[in-house]
Amino acid sequence: MKDLFNLAGKNELGRRAFIERAAQLSLGVGVAGMLPAVASAAAGKTDTGKAKSMIYIYLSGGMTHLDTFDPKDNSTVMGPSEAISTNVDGLRLGNHFTGLAKHADKLAIINSMTSTNGAHEVAQYMNRTGYAKRATIVHPTLGPFAEELLGKRGKILPDSVVVGQSTSNAGYLDPSRSPLPIADPAGGVPNSIIQTDESRFERRMEMAQGLGKKFADKYKYASAQSYVEYYKQANKLLKSDDLEAFDISQEANGEKYGSGRLGQGCLLAKRLVENGVRVIEVVAGGFDMHIGLDNALQGRIPALDKALTALIEDLEAAGLLDSTLIAVNTDFGRTPTINMNAGRDHYPAAYSTMLAGGGIVGGQVYGSTDKMGKKVKNDPVEPADFIATIGYAMGIDLDETIYSPTRRPFTFANKGKPVMKLVS
Repeated sequence: MKDLFNLAGKNELGRRAFIERAAQLSLGVGVAGMLPAVASAAAGKTDTGKAKSMIYIYLSGGMTHLDTFDPKDNSTVMGPSEAISTNVDGLRLGNHFTGLAKHADKLAIINSMTSTNGAHEVAQYMNRTGYAKRATIVHPTLGPFAEELLGKRGKILPDSVVVGQSTSNAGYLDPSRSPLPIADPAGGVPNSIIQTDESRFERRMEMAQGLGKKFADKYKYASAQSYVEYYKQANKLLKSDDLEAFDISQEANGEKYGSGRLGQGCLLAKRLVENGVRVIEVVAGGFDMHIGLDNALQGRIPALDKALTALIEDLEAAGLLDSTLIAVNTDFGRTPTINMNAGRDHYPAAYSTMLAGGGIVGGQVYGSTDKMGKKVKNDPVEPADFIATIGYAMGIDLDETIYSPTRRPFTFANKGKPVMKLVS
């Protein structure tokens, strides 16, 4: 314990490590990450966009555009895939999207995404924050930024959740903005069962809160108060019936989403939207298809089709599709040529994304690539523009500036321009 107190106050990293370690020692129970709790500086604002909630499905690895949203007639380019018709004249999809083909009238597809980021880490960072990765700062993802600008919505449940990750952070924003991480959608909130009797747990909570307050008062470290709030908010959640929002076993027709983590993540996202959570990210891997494209496609795209189809149908049946934006994004596209290992390699010059639901005009394809799917022919859209379109649909002021602790100015989507033809 003496070493712990020696750590406090030496530097920024030392103070943060002190707080985190102190929380572990004094709380004595896991609380599943950092639960948003502190009222936003934007409190009192109301989100005026049509999308009151947003589900951001992120396909890490780089989804092939040619085999999904941008199929071509050239059999050499298409390899094992072919184009199929949909319920919208002239709008075609890859042959694995048999479910989505029946809902193309609800989809807005962008086939002119383009970037210069061909490495996974930097591409993922850009597509999930709107900013280039820098060594000097960590930018927030969409959920924390939306909460910062729109204000906190829920009293018990967090405003943002990330499914498919075991950790999260709020970047340079207050730690209280951090999304609640759910690594396994079928597992609910991890560490949510109190491992001691209630009176003892309450004493530990009081000790933890007291420790945080003393530390904040002594060292004037603003984030310490956020950790005190974590304890309070975690305690409320642990005792609340709202925990059931994370229990997908209560869903009678959950199998329609598929048994994999992508499908079950979308099922959880639907359930969280029904319970008022504003932003849910569903992160799924397996789309880096360098080898054996045919088998790789069959292992991933039908599952994506099943999950998206079920999500759209269930939200529509619940009357929530018009107020829930569904966004699908990925690292980059895949090469028009098939490599010597019967796969496709990284290709940031052209790729596809998709939007549906709240505030989106469906039944359209925006932008196009050439006959090979190699070059964007018209209406290029960069990652920041895609994120700006999401922000506009959610009613976020894209020009509002917030400042990092080092007083650097930032805006949602980094001055990207929303694609207005996609938004009603």
